[in-house]
Amino acid sequence: MDDPAVSEIESLLKQHNQEHLLQFADQLSNDERLKLVQQIRDIDFSLLKVDADASNESADSGALSRAERATAPHDVVRQPQSEADQTLRRKAAALGEQLLADGKVAVITVAGGQGSRLGFDHPKGMFPIGPRSDRTLFQIFAEQILARRRKHNASLDWYLMTSAATHDETVAFFQQQNFFGLGEETVFFFQQASLPAIDAATGRILMDGPGQLCLSPDGHGGMVTALQSSGHLDRLQGRDIEHLFYHQVDNPTVIICDPVLLGLHALRESQLTTNVVCKTEPTERMGVLVEIDGRTEIIEYSELTPQQAAAEDDSGQWIFWAGNTAIHVFRTDFLRYLTEDGVRLPLHQANKKVPHIDSSGQRVEPAKPNAVKFERFIFDALPIAERTLIVEGNRQREFNPVKNAEGSDSPSTSREALSGIGRDWLRHAGHPIGDGTTVEISPLQALDAEELSERLTQGELNVEDLISG
Repeated sequence: MDDPAVSEIESLLKQHNQEHLLQFADQLSNDERLKLVQQIRDIDFSLLKVDADASNESADSGALSRAERATAPHDVVRQPQSEADQTLRRKAAALGEQLLADGKVAVITVAGGQGSRLGFDHPKGMFPIGPRSDRTLFQIFAEQILARRRKHNASLDWYLMTSAATHDETVAFFQQQNFFGLGEETVFFFQQASLPAIDAATGRILMDGPGQLCLSPDGHGGMVTALQSSGHLDRLQGRDIEHLFYHQVDNPTVIICDPVLLGLHALRESQLTTNVVCKTEPTERMGVLVEIDGRTEIIEYSELTPQQAAAEDDSGQWIFWAGNTAIHVFRTDFLRYLTEDGVRLPLHQANKKVPHIDSSGQRVEPAKPNAVKFERFIFDALPIAERTLIVEGNRQREFNPVKNAEGSDSPSTSREALSGIGRDWLRHAGHPIGDGTTVEISPLQALDAEELSERLTQGELNVEDLISG
């Protein structure tokens, strides 16, 4: 073909035995060809090396070895039990509040996922979750950030990592909502990269259509390189932001920029701090924080047999108790270190069923896994860090994600958690509320029980405005 854009990459594809990607190029419009060529240019072929023995869906001998070497993390700030614990948390809270006031903190929300598992064909952040108001996940987070700004006189910029599937609709939604009052100049969107799916038998990149590769987001670990390539990592450094509060979009009860967590992170001079909660049962489907050969790491639930998951130490405590909530605090200079040559987060591969077109252009819907997908995990930064910290959170208060359409971690359990937090706060303020009462408290009304009690006492809020049922 005489198209210069196509000719330019023909030799590259031949070098990597991927010439089939141009098989249908002469059937495409000029714009479609340009889009296909750009997708091919974006591929780092050196990364796409399939290890036939590797899969994150089952425990192999290496995973078993990691599990056998793992011990429960020993340096953990547990939930407070003593006055000394409370004193430490008060000191940490004061330091965290000062960091916010000094403009040393920013927020990052990982928002690349869609609500498909919830029957919601939009970015998951647009899912309505407010128990009374149907506030979206995005709105709840935005109101927390706005409330933190007001309470601590903080700048507190917000960075949202989207994906190819969610970017345009997410940006349009924020524009429609007038950025929830935050100011467009303080909200920054950047898009994670995509990686192609590889046919497990042939090593050929699969095609979703004549002008479209089978692509999927490169995982939450793609945040590091996406921050760098978007220029936002330089912007964070230029604004002298030292700490980045990280959370995922599916947890409406996350305490964004919790001053206690920020303060503990700073007191310990941690490069990467992780919030954990105690698993409800050994086989709960959560990654767990452990120590392996003196380093903090995460072992995924899929790497553990039921017997290993229930293993106890000499004190009778579960070894694999510390469930990962995907709430972290990063030092910005540590994120920059992760972008240096030779420090790149590893790629993981998983065997998946990937629909595609065959060499004749016919659609193939595989009945069993046929392809390898690649992704990076942000928690792989843990063993790279020289100084890490684990902080146990309050599960009922802080970790109620929306992952499943029904059952645990579903919209119904998450809404009930939000309502239950509101009932607890009202009871703390001296207003007995029945368990069947639906309560919703916007972060703009109160960020915690003490603030709610104060505002009710001063007559700034009425209980009736917060409840129904």
